[in-house]
Amino acid sequence: MAGGWARDGAVQEQIDASVADAVRLAREQLPEGESLLCCQECDEDIPELRGQAMPGVRYCVQCQSELEKLMSHSMGFNRKGSKDSQLK
Repeated sequence: MAGGWARDGAVQEQIDASVADAVRLAREQLPEGESLLCCQECDEDIPELRGQAMPGVRYCVQCQSELEKLMSHSMGFNRKGSKDSQLK
């Protein structure tokens, strides 16, 4: 049941859209193709087993971790206010 001016199901549609966006973004970030032998960032060797485990890998573990930290701080979906305010 939606409240105020929102129609029934509007909150769930908003949640579904946020989840779909997050899934799409995660799929776009999956590596593709052949793994590199050296890290694209620091030129350190990428272990062969890492390349086999994650086809298309471009970074060593350390550089990948740092990249993911940077990306996690800049990401987030917020569609017209917080989710908590929409659910009340």
